[in-house]
Amino acid sequence: MTSLRPFSALDLFTFNGTNLDVLTENYDIKFYLSYLARWPTVFTAVENPEGNIMGYIMGKTEGHLTDWHGHVTALTVGPNYRRLGLARTLMAELERITQDVANGYFVDLFVRMSNEIAIGMYRGLGYSVFRRVVGYYSGDGGGPGDRDEDAYDMRKPMRRDKLKQSIRENGENFCVPPESVYF
Repeated sequence: MTSLRPFSALDLFTFNGTNLDVLTENYDIKFYLSYLARWPTVFTAVENPEGNIMGYIMGKTEGHLTDWHGHVTALTVGPNYRRLGLARTLMAELERITQDVANGYFVDLFVRMSNEIAIGMYRGLGYSVFRRVVGYYSGDGGGPGDRDEDAYDMRKPMRRDKLKQSIRENGENFCVPPESVYF
């Protein structure tokens, strides 16, 4: 049996096993703590009966007027706990908070275009590509193959977006530079 619970500062000492994936973005401790302090309700862990973290979602609420929304900053499930539906559970919790607590219009996230597994999962959850952000993920400059990678800004409208203004058709073809992404 697994359980959802708020992420805590002490989890930063035990969640490394969950982050051991090349597609998981890792941040410095200050970044995690800033999210935990500012948006504690949208930072959730899922743990096993022994208390080990199986995965987590780190999010925030941002924007203004009809751009008010929930945002997925990071979602990851440890390699030993994949294919159990935990990512779906964590996404459902963030969507619930966005819709019922924050009264947001949509949930959005950015995903590397090369991460086809995640894109497929998000599409299965009802997300669609709103736009392609050219060069959103920067290469580390360590070699000739290290180059910037485009991201999809994927969105799912919430109940408040009755007119579905937060989504568009053929978003894959709507390219924008990274500096145009702000809320």
